[in-house]
Amino acid sequence: MKIGTIDIGTNSMRLLIADYKNNKIENRKKYINITRIGQGVDDKGYITEEALERNLNALKEFADKCIEEKCEKVYCMGTSALRDSKNGQDFVNRAKELTNIDVKIICGEEESNLGFMGVLEGAGGDKSNYILVLDIGGGSTEFIVGNEDGIKFCKSENVGALRMTEKFITTDPISDEEFNKMSDFIEKTISSTLDKIKGMHVSKLVGIGGAITSLSAMNQQLEVYSMEKVHNSVVTKKDLEKILQNLKKMTLSDKKTIKGLQPKRADIITAGVKILHIVMEKLEIEKIMISEYDNLEGLICQNSKKMS
Repeated sequence: MKIGTIDIGTNSMRLLIADYKNNKIENRKKYINITRIGQGVDDKGYITEEALERNLNALKEFADKCIEEKCEKVYCMGTSALRDSKNGQDFVNRAKELTNIDVKIICGEEESNLGFMGVLEGAGGDKSNYILVLDIGGGSTEFIVGNEDGIKFCKSENVGALRMTEKFITTDPISDEEFNKMSDFIEKTISSTLDKIKGMHVSKLVGIGGAITSLSAMNQQLEVYSMEKVHNSVVTKKDLEKILQNLKKMTLSDKKTIKGLQPKRADIITAGVKILHIVMEKLEIEKIMISEYDNLEGLICQNSKKMS
């Protein structure tokens, strides 16, 4: 069966089209559009009309793609920005009218579950040890600890690459003062979650989400993004610190020329990388494995298992 899954994130909208056969996901194709539905949500509390229009148009394009690819089912989820905005339901209603797609606004816990499910789907090797899955999005960061038997702990924190950039960064290049204020805020916000994770004997850190996959692409200096090269790639803390030091010094126009980084993500990448740096530093973890299987694959698994 051919299935389409759509994730309307704070910073980007993503589409996965894949075949689901014999309980396996095959022939994966992913599409991404940086649509920023969350622009200003933290500050104003609602999605602007401009952002609504932009995202409705992007969703229509994805819906048409699903029709073109003959998807038998299409599932769509909305995450942090739609959760937090006062007019999220307005978007859901207009999306249904325009595309006939039901957008389900999911809570942080469900987002965590789907991300974890997707990671396990794409993971090879031993799945019995506890892993920490970290999903750094535009509006929030999900922390999930578990193994093949299920999830032991999960928490969604309101620190994301777009949210932190909007809240703290006004200078270009970023001033030390703003960078330090942002770092302190992230650290304070996630410290109790990290304290809980410390005692859980996590054997591996796996990262998903745009900031983390971009970090891998930058580390490999990929001219053209490749799911195959990013999936199961490893970034060490040393690699990450080198990239972070460079990002801090660069202007926005310089960042837009970095190999492996989408120009539309350039303004928020420093915040995303810093969130990861704090997590690795505090948990004393030396490397992160990157997964290209995430909540989009998780959404296929969840719905396919319901049908079978």
